[in-house]
Amino acid sequence: METPERLQQKIKSMNDLHNIVSTMKALSASNIHQYEMAIESLVDYWHTVELGLNIVMRDNLTQVVNPPAQSGRFAAIVFGSDHGMCGRFNEDITEHALEHMKSLSGEVKPKILCLGLRAGDLLERAGHPADEVLTLPASASQIVNSVQQILLFIDNWREQGNLKDLYLFYNHPNNRASYQPNKLALLPLQLDKYHTVDREDWPGTSLPTYTMDRDQLLSSLINQYFFISLFRACAESQSAEHGSRLTAMQSAEKNLDEHTEELEGEYRRARQDIITNELLDIIASFEAMSDDKQ
Repeated sequence: METPERLQQKIKSMNDLHNIVSTMKALSASNIHQYEMAIESLVDYWHTVELGLNIVMRDNLTQVVNPPAQSGRFAAIVFGSDHGMCGRFNEDITEHALEHMKSLSGEVKPKILCLGLRAGDLLERAGHPADEVLTLPASASQIVNSVQQILLFIDNWREQGNLKDLYLFYNHPNNRASYQPNKLALLPLQLDKYHTVDREDWPGTSLPTYTMDRDQLLSSLINQYFFISLFRACAESQSAEHGSRLTAMQSAEKNLDEHTEELEGEYRRARQDIITNELLDIIASFEAMSDDKQ
């Protein structure tokens, strides 16, 4: 059995770890909230863009938006995490992405942009290294900068003229305790549902019109469509990451509590053994002295 002093040191270490875990839990909960607020802030903005697409797409511009498919490469944007202690968050999304990339891209090597150093390492170990690995934004307020970086990569791919399909792979939060790997097709554009709009479905009394060039307006709306899709994917992924980390920290906290309780029990038993041995020594000494007097 270990000495009480050694057990006290272990209990102190457990308490220190418990404080760290509690701090990480609080940070994760706070981060989840800010990303949830970022996602919520998109709702009205996205609705406005959808209304604009409904008006511009009334004349069925399918051939303008999605020209006949030509040969080209498949591209994927994978959202992971920079840091660990979030369970299987990175493993789940990289496995999901690789599975779908294999079926969607065929034998042609896909272009891959990865956000998150941990996910980038997993892709490389799996034999599918990303063309570029970016770090994730440190807060919700910095998501815009990350989205602008991603858009530059997409523009570069499109300018090269060999981009046919573009998919986003990210973990979608079901709630604060679970997530689900998700994929979203950005290219070819999925705008078929915006081809018709009825006056009865419009929030106002009459359908609006516009005076600027239709192609220019459509291009602006599609840019916003890309921006919102990327922003939401990034925010949802990071919300899911911190939710997974919160769950991991709750599990760690429970394990620490159980281990600390065991150590405290061992400490009490060790102290009791020492006290018992000391009492036995005193009794033995007293009995020896009594025998000498007799």
